[in-house]
Amino acid sequence: MSNDLQYLVDAWEQSVDSLADVCAVLTEGQWNRATECPGWSIRDVVSHVIGVERELLGDPRPIHHLPGDLAHLRPGNEFARYCEIPVDVRRCHTAAEMTGELADVVRRRKRMLRESNCAPETEVRGMMGRSTPYRQLLQSRVFDAWTHLQDVRRATGRPGDLDTPAARVSRDFLVAQLPRVVAEKAGVAPGHAVVFDVHGPLEFMRTVTVAPGGRGMVGQQVAMAPLVALKTDWETFARMMCGRIRPTAADLKIEGDPRTADRILAEITVTQ
Repeated sequence: MSNDLQYLVDAWEQSVDSLADVCAVLTEGQWNRATECPGWSIRDVVSHVIGVERELLGDPRPIHHLPGDLAHLRPGNEFARYCEIPVDVRRCHTAAEMTGELADVVRRRKRMLRESNCAPETEVRGMMGRSTPYRQLLQSRVFDAWTHLQDVRRATGRPGDLDTPAARVSRDFLVAQLPRVVAEKAGVAPGHAVVFDVHGPLEFMRTVTVAPGGRGMVGQQVAMAPLVALKTDWETFARMMCGRIRPTAADLKIEGDPRTADRILAEITVTQ
């Protein structure tokens, strides 16, 4: 296995192991505690992780009809409905059933990943049967596991894992979405730059410049006169981009053109 793939596998393992450790001490009632993931409890986000990893193992998906009163499911969002099925079937599971299944699926997936001989660009089966490069699939699994670990940590008041390898993979995953947010969705005009200045456990600065033709590009250069500069901490940055907190409620400093900043922040969420 190449070093970059091993790094991703190790990052995923660390996150799911940490998730299992946090879940191991939950009381039965705490599994129903709401998280910042819209509509999902702790049980639900863990069920999602279990469901995705079981699908990647090749286990059959549950045959299940969703109830019609799930308010967090938007009409027409088939991906969200797809993700909801393995979540809804576990809403009656006990704490022991949840921790036991999580431990089993993590054990099986660890073995599968360690024994894989896939190259980074090998096309493999991902969610919904879609073909995706192996490296990209690993990156998305690290991001998903880390994000839901953070959901559980915040819901239980046990912060942590904000500066791990998985956090860095998640940072890079989110930063890669910024050109689309700035140039395509927010419509920042060519010739302008937007700076994201992030402090805290994972500190970084990224500048998105919009080239002629409207294509956004991200880099680490410092823009001398950006159209907008957004400053916040790493946890808040991740929460905003993952739709866990509205920008209006975030600890956020805005410099520059306020209308452009409002357009960017209105489009900052990149997960479904």
